[in-house]
Amino acid sequence: MSRRTADHESPLHTDRSHVKRGPNRADYDRDRVDQILDASLFCTVAQSIEGQPFATPTCHWRDGDYLYWHGHAKARNLAPGQPVCINVTQFDGLVLARSAFHHSVNYRSVTLFGQAEAVTDPDEKARQLERFVDKIAPGRWPQLRPMNGPELKGTGVSRIRITEASCKVRAEGVNDDAEDVDWPVWAGVVPLQRQWGTPEQEREQPVGLTPPDPVELW
Repeated sequence: MSRRTADHESPLHTDRSHVKRGPNRADYDRDRVDQILDASLFCTVAQSIEGQPFATPTCHWRDGDYLYWHGHAKARNLAPGQPVCINVTQFDGLVLARSAFHHSVNYRSVTLFGQAEAVTDPDEKARQLERFVDKIAPGRWPQLRPMNGPELKGTGVSRIRITEASCKVRAEGVNDDAEDVDWPVWAGVVPLQRQWGTPEQEREQPVGLTPPDPVELW
């Protein structure tokens, strides 16, 4: 199965009132939103239940106009029929200024708003779980022991349509005050670099099986 997602069809209805701080860093381009969602594995699902706020980190994936996440079939964060707020953030680097006030970070962030929908059709649920595994490790699904009925029934999948979103990006250097540029301390950006390590084989496993290539992971 290809890792590419379908082209989006629905327009992005952006509510610019959501970005109150740093509106100059807001980005309302749908392609940019999709890029950030696809480049991230973890999101945080926030919801309110009987006045109690909850924020749950989980893995996500995108299929066209929808963002999906999964959990135990009875997990609270699946939130079927409930309004949710979902955030995805990529941290890109530290911005070290000459004053504490102007220290910052470079990042890419998307916040989505919508009502969670449960995926109840067994075939569609299985298809989406395959997409999820394919995002984590492309090409691995056909190699796995097939998913059985109890596993499919015990796993819940929810989604929201990507129609309302706030996107913020900072990708720049230090913004010190002009009178501070001669202050004798190093200033600049320390970028964060991510890479996969060497695969560590599970102990109870036959020898001779090929581990995944870290370079080919998502």
